[in-house]
Amino acid sequence: MNTAADSQVRRATTADVRALATLRYEFRSRSKTPVESADEFLPRCIEWMQPRIADGARWRAWVLEHDGAIVGNIWLEIVEKLPNPNVERELHAYITNFFVRPERRNTGAGSRLLQAALDECRRSNVDCVFLWPSDRSRPLYERHGFVTPSSMLVLDEH
Repeated sequence: MNTAADSQVRRATTADVRALATLRYEFRSRSKTPVESADEFLPRCIEWMQPRIADGARWRAWVLEHDGAIVGNIWLEIVEKLPNPNVERELHAYITNFFVRPERRNTGAGSRLLQAALDECRRSNVDCVFLWPSDRSRPLYERHGFVTPSSMLVLDEH
């Protein structure tokens, strides 16, 4: 039986960008028909990811490795707030592109990826973590303490 112990979660590096771009294409082309081929998308995505994953960037990512292959990832963007003259923290965090290949799901590895991102939020003294869950992912997020906000408005223009 596959378990979370069969895999490793670690912070992604610039050396992982090709694998991360491949996962991005795999993840997003599952939900909607792509308008770009992988050959068109991957170079563009790699170019976008490369500077954003570098040390010190406000984007961070973690990977799930199994048998030496990257089979999952989660991305986190630190979002600055305007300076505050009170005790309110001045950072938000946005979680996105959370994807684990189907054969590694239901092993606890996804929870470990999410926990790595949430640990970074705690270390960074983030005020609020936000994301857009799918119906399938909502129970995972709820198990980690996420709730539907009552104090947020969203304008969805698509």
